[in-house]
Amino acid sequence: MNNITAAITAVGSYVPDFVLTNKMLESMVDTNDEWITSRTGIKERRILKDKDKGTSYLAIQAAKDLLQKRDLDPKEIDMVIMATATPDMPVAITSAYVATEIGAVNAFSYDLVAACSSFLFGMSTAARYIESGKYKKVLLIGADKMSSIIDYEDRTTCIIFGDGGGAVLFEPNQDGFGLQDEYLRTDGIGRQSLKIEAGGSLLPASSETVTKKQHYVFQDGQTVFKFAVSNMADVSEKIMQRNGLSNDLVHWLVPHQANKRIIDATARRMKLNEQKVMMNIDRYGNTTSATLPLLLNDYEKQLKKGDNLVFASFGGGFTWGSIYLKWAYNS
Repeated sequence: MNNITAAITAVGSYVPDFVLTNKMLESMVDTNDEWITSRTGIKERRILKDKDKGTSYLAIQAAKDLLQKRDLDPKEIDMVIMATATPDMPVAITSAYVATEIGAVNAFSYDLVAACSSFLFGMSTAARYIESGKYKKVLLIGADKMSSIIDYEDRTTCIIFGDGGGAVLFEPNQDGFGLQDEYLRTDGIGRQSLKIEAGGSLLPASSETVTKKQHYVFQDGQTVFKFAVSNMADVSEKIMQRNGLSNDLVHWLVPHQANKRIIDATARRMKLNEQKVMMNIDRYGNTTSATLPLLLNDYEKQLKKGDNLVFASFGGGFTWGSIYLKWAYNS
């Protein structure tokens, strides 16, 4: 019997209706459309305006989209992994609620937190469960309501992030399709460069932390940019070399959507032309855990069975990595 690999067999997505444009941001902070576009590649982002809805809502809608497209009974799902940096609440895991709401009553679930690399690391985790032979259908969801942790008076962060959710289904494959290789990395040197300072065990919430706006995302933009450009390109090149992938054998780069300049630098290192680079940062901004599945959903109709995909991501912590996956179906 052939070795079992973990293949993506279905995708789904959801983005909120409200569009926050660069023009709108001009009236909120000292910035302009030309400055934002030239430095990030972002023109607009989606925002979940309903204060009664959290990340779970985005995740549920993305999962339902996948289930409908695949015509899949949620009772068949063995496991739900929720990749997110913005869970609904502490302690009570978001994935359990999501699984219950979509009817995945036979699945166990847990949250996976690795900042913007959460979904990439989740792909590795989902694959291990499939490869074990004990699980047949693993639902991996990446979703974040970044607007809930962004200070819209801070022009260094409010121009970057948006809200969204995406989902993929992993199933066993014995024909050589699916996840082929991975190179995942972390380094605690990034602890102070991209963070939310308060709200954890180190600095619990208080009236003082709220007053000081310590529950919003802080980013040392120059440091993060430097590390992301170098490391995303490095791991992507390494995964190609390790698997004998020349640039003509790579059909698609699936990069985290943090900054167009970072994406362009990674593509240049891989010697890929722009037609092979998935990109939607102009429409969604950085949706953190949702960027990779949103790309897959947007480009699904262009993907062909056997296509070689290289995923790359970089996030706070620091966390980063690359995954080589062979696409398993024609849409």
